Amino acid sequence: MTKEYLLLDAGSGGRASQRLIKQCFLRHFSNPLLEGMDDAVRLEGLLGPLAMSTDSYTVTPLFFPGGSIGSLAVHGTVNDVAMLGARPLFLSCAFILEEGLPLAELEKIAADMGRAAREAGVQIVTGDTKVVPHGACDKIFINTTGIGEIFADPAPSGHNARPGDVVLLSGAVGDHGLTVMGSRENLSFLTDVRSDSAPLNAMIADVIEAAGPVHVLRDPTRGGLATTLNEIAEQSGVQIELDESQVPVHDSVRSGCSFLGLDPLYLANEGKCICILPEERAEAALAAMRSSPYGREAARVGTVNEGKAQVRLRTRIGGQRLLGMLEGAQLPRIC
Repeated sequence: MTKEYLLLDAGSGGRASQRLIKQCFLRHFSNPLLEGMDDAVRLEGLLGPLAMSTDSYTVTPLFFPGGSIGSLAVHGTVNDVAMLGARPLFLSCAFILEEGLPLAELEKIAADMGRAAREAGVQIVTGDTKVVPHGACDKIFINTTGIGEIFADPAPSGHNARPGDVVLLSGAVGDHGLTVMGSRENLSFLTDVRSDSAPLNAMIADVIEAAGPVHVLRDPTRGGLATTLNEIAEQSGVQIELDESQVPVHDSVRSGCSFLGLDPLYLANEGKCICILPEERAEAALAAMRSSPYGREAARVGTVNEGKAQVRLRTRIGGQRLLGMLEGAQLPRIC
């Protein structure tokens, strides 16, 4: 069977470009809004206020246990919109493609994106494709922008954490970052680790419905749990105490981090969220999380206190240490 590869003229806007769009992207993203094939899409019936987020994805390798750059590009933007207490509805996507990319790989990525969008209940309604010369990018870069309707009132924000609040985490940390590292370096002892990449919008909606408005929602992606909590502490001007014994970490991740000298608290996650809310609503929020397939390991992991804006870790042996923000990157191009 002859392999087919992407040619530069597929990004020129001519016949080859139209074939690529129709045979690959429209096939997997099909919906009435996208099929109009105009330069812009008309969106009707949106009720404000709206949430909007954009992100670019350059992960390497393109495929890894538990996901791909395609599913990640949908999940990441869907989750960012959901963290503002919104229902994600529409996505745009733009592809920067390297000449010589196997068309079978592009087809698989598009299929992953289509499945991820359908599971999340969003439509990919507009996009763009550019093919650049070999060496001008690394295989494929994807940008997605999401729009959703904010239903939480008030909307959660990193500025809203208050002393007396509790910190909830929807599941185990470190899976995505370690999976990408294992796949990139062909580390055989990490074969049991899988990315947690997942759409969290339905779970978030259930949490807000069950517990009422929450103060903060955030997904701990690059920089992991420790860095994200530091961002929240600075935004809100509070001290956050994290209980190490309560933070869920899978055994395979813990042992892999121990061998590689990594800290799971700083590893990227793509299917977890932090929820900060008043103590009296914590149990209702936890129950809603645990009823979702993506929140079964949800746990109460910390508290918000008055004091200097910082994150303190209460260790397993009863001591305390400061958790700062990640300096640099433990692993580049993980999303």
